Amino acid sequence: MFKKKLYGTKIAPACSYCQYGTPASDRKMIFCKRRGVVSPYYSCRKFKYDPLMRVPRRQELPQLDPNDFTLD
Repeated sequence: MFKKKLYGTKIAPACSYCQYGTPASDRKMIFCKRRGVVSPYYSCRKFKYDPLMRVPRRQELPQLDPNDFTLD
């Protein structure tokens, strides 16, 4: 009955990961099929979330010691 939203409900709408937006050639603006050239942080009423457009944040890996990999 109730559908769980992808990646939670705390995602702010933005044209950089909207179904109707595509990156422009200069990578600083987004070309929206509905509104034209807009800022990546802009959003309109036609916003539709596309999880494949979202770029995840890089995660920091822990520093490993070579002694962690020995069988002593």
